Amino acid sequence: MAIVSPSLVKRHIESSELLSRAWRILTSDDEIQELLRMANINAVSRLLYNDHGPVHASIVSGSAIEIYEILKSAGIRPSSIEQRVVPSEEYSKLIILLGAYLHDIGNSVHRDNHELIGALLAGNILDRILPEIIGHEERALAYRIKSEVLGAIFSTAMNVKALTIEASIVKVADATDMAEGRARLPYSKGKEDIHALSALSIAKVELKKGKDRPLVIEVYMKDMAGMFQVERVLLPKLEYSLIAKYTEIRPRLMNGDGKGLKPIKP
Repeated sequence: MAIVSPSLVKRHIESSELLSRAWRILTSDDEIQELLRMANINAVSRLLYNDHGPVHASIVSGSAIEIYEILKSAGIRPSSIEQRVVPSEEYSKLIILLGAYLHDIGNSVHRDNHELIGALLAGNILDRILPEIIGHEERALAYRIKSEVLGAIFSTAMNVKALTIEASIVKVADATDMAEGRARLPYSKGKEDIHALSALSIAKVELKKGKDRPLVIEVYMKDMAGMFQVERVLLPKLEYSLIAKYTEIRPRLMNGDGKGLKPIKP
């Protein structure tokens, strides 16, 4: 079991030299950090929405790798391995990490079509950082990884069907960052409507292994308003992914009254 939080990613990258190197580059690169800063200026300062900056990028990165590990333990193989895009699963995890961390940089330009904008912006960034991550001699591999990462970023759009397991994981992980007002359905701060009430109703999100389906996403809510986020964000993202059949959503009320809250199996 893992709680979706900013610290989750550290647990996964510490044991991998490749992922640790990628993480150091992602979190210290001036261009990436300034794009995430501008993403938050547009989303938070100008539109009065919830966070879309470095903290969100870190949370989604950790959630995505955790989902990958849970699915892997159930024998589900990443698309990049199945189609021989990369030589090992470490590179599949690299695709997920890069896609998760960079997925919201398009907000630095505009909220509208930010997933497409993000994919366009990420192209030059990946050309620059991938040789530092995987080695300058791996040019062909870098081009293939770049394509997969751009596909993952673009696929985070609500109505875009993810074409790979990796892109699906990033898409769903984006929706799991919804605890304590961090909802992925943007809401205007200070405005008391269903968007804001539902966002503030989510207490925590946990990822765990399931029995009927490999992945269980448990969403703990202070009240039933939290179901709005589940139904409007998490469920649609799952349905436009390749991992819906492997996933069960379990809404939970913090007061222990679970009547009427049945598991959701897309």
